Amino acid sequence: MQSRSTVIGILAAAAVAIATAASGNDSTAELAAGGLVLTKSPAIEMRSEDLYISPKQVRVHYRFANTSNADVTVTVAFPMPDITTQGVDDTLSIPTKSPTNILGFSTLVDGKPVAAQVEQKAIKNGVDKTVYIRSLGIPLAPHLDTTNAVIDRLPQATKDALVAQGLAVIDEYDIGHGMEKHWEATWTLKTTYFWRQTFPTGRELDVRHSYTPSVGGTAGTMWGSADFAKQPEYAARRAHYCVDESFLAAARKTLKPGDEEPPLFEQRIEYILSSGANWKKPIGDFRMVVDKGDAANIASFCADGVRKISPTQFEVRHTNFTPASDVSILILTPAPKP
Repeated sequence: MQSRSTVIGILAAAAVAIATAASGNDSTAELAAGGLVLTKSPAIEMRSEDLYISPKQVRVHYRFANTSNADVTVTVAFPMPDITTQGVDDTLSIPTKSPTNILGFSTLVDGKPVAAQVEQKAIKNGVDKTVYIRSLGIPLAPHLDTTNAVIDRLPQATKDALVAQGLAVIDEYDIGHGMEKHWEATWTLKTTYFWRQTFPTGRELDVRHSYTPSVGGTAGTMWGSADFAKQPEYAARRAHYCVDESFLAAARKTLKPGDEEPPLFEQRIEYILSSGANWKKPIGDFRMVVDKGDAANIASFCADGVRKISPTQFEVRHTNFTPASDVSILILTPAPKP
């Protein structure tokens, strides 16, 4: 793996982007997420952060300290990735069917579960359409089949109004009963989990959260193929994941005579790390472990001081660490044997 300076950080920004991959294969888009966001407070410092990222789970263990002479209560938030549906061909990697907790997010504070509140908004072209959509009895999660089923049952005039406002599109197809029309939601869902948390003076607070990441993927990959290096997006994608020659060589080794592309699938994970200015000073002790899942998988990501600690795990450690950028992880997995 190639290194890039100061690319590992701590917290999720409130604005979360959808990352997509350019490839000759069908692709599922991953949704970028990160860690906790706190209301800015000069009294609270992060003593340590232990971050674990794998295709199956993200876990973060924080130790916070309130260094003032009085308890401090602030709002703690976990912004879910934005979900934007734009048309009938959208394919997003969403790990749960929950209309609110799309990543299965959970938090423990000093070992006790946190009962978080949730705020959701439906946005179209920068305009809040939440009240209007709810007034029609439509659920806010645009990616769920149950939402589209509700739209299908609405009066025709209402469906026409939704299409006119860009809040729905018509999908027409034949599944054996003649051509049918169905309406699909097209707006952005913004979801934030939040709670009020007191940071007591004079002692550390132990905070842990976990969730299932949104893992993007493809039904194949061009990494390791001779043609990919000729594609216009190649340089940008290589830089995005800090792909080095050893990664490419490992991918090429899987090619069989006559193959144009290696028999590998892509997995992509985006972890947003920012909001470092919320803290009184840099993170005292930062540790990140990236787990590629299987020893046969090939992985690449950008970080300084990467050390392999097991057949599947890579570790990064820093002291007095200030974050600057995000973590983008690319994993190539062997195609299942027929």
